[in-house]
Amino acid sequence: MILMAATPYDDAKKTAETLSPADRLRLVTDLLKGLNGGAEGQPLRSVMDLKGLGKELWQGVDLADYLGRERASWNG
Repeated sequence: MILMAATPYDDAKKTAETLSPADRLRLVTDLLKGLNGGAEGQPLRSVMDLKGLGKELWQGVDLADYLGRERASWNG
């Protein structure tokens, strides 16, 4: 059997598994903040920034009718 060397990811994951749930959450939050935007100086974004996006596409659409047709299409 060939053993592969642990990667930095494997090492980090193993270390993270020893943390308390609160510290894991804090770590994940910090990691996500580091990835957000990909560049320094960019403001943090929220999924709430998408609120209302594309609402004009739904104007005049009967939601109950639309959902009924969609659900009917699931059964083939």
